[in-house]
Amino acid sequence: MPEVIFTGPAGRLEGRFHPSKQRGAPIAVILHPHPQFGGTMNNQIVYNMYYAFAERGFSVLRFNFRGVGRSQGSFDHGQGELSDAAAALDWAQSINPEARACWIAGISFGSWIGMQLLMRRPEIEGFISIAPPANRFDFSFLAPCPSSGLFVHGDQDRVAPLKEVMALIEKLKTQRGILIEHAVIEGANHFFENRVEPLIEEIGRYLDRRLDNPPLLPTPARAVK
Repeated sequence: MPEVIFTGPAGRLEGRFHPSKQRGAPIAVILHPHPQFGGTMNNQIVYNMYYAFAERGFSVLRFNFRGVGRSQGSFDHGQGELSDAAAALDWAQSINPEARACWIAGISFGSWIGMQLLMRRPEIEGFISIAPPANRFDFSFLAPCPSSGLFVHGDQDRVAPLKEVMALIEKLKTQRGILIEHAVIEGANHFFENRVEPLIEEIGRYLDRRLDNPPLLPTPARAVK
């Protein structure tokens, strides 16, 4: 799990990168929660999802948005963070020029950024959007949603209530040729406190369905984030 530093629009961005040993392996980029509320690339969900993709043969990148950790710059209310995410995908593609596909995954604020990147990058063929705050950020740009993916929410989420997200999901489900799936984790709040394990299990099952049940690969020990 090597540490990486790559160039972003506001300066250097700090990340962790797991390169796949398989030639032409797909890329996944993981986006963390809101930088002004403690979100970093070491968020427990980001960290575990990073390995969920790595175990399934992806080359995976997680990184800190501008102004977080050792990443340069300062918070830019989403616009700059979207540019950071685009730079991260560019970097991952430069390292993996033969990658056959790209995925994007994000948590809360990161899911809002990820879905905007999805609209701008046609090579992204799958997404995972965890606890998207549809009541706090405008998701109307998803018209139509260009790729199939998974939304996951906790039934005890008070930050981004489930009913607000369901309106968005039901709208997206009407699109022909796009399959939008939705999972609800019982007993989980917005931060999935004490419910990260069932969340990651749900994500793993979804990835296995989409990827035709690939054999899980060994990854480095997870003791150190």
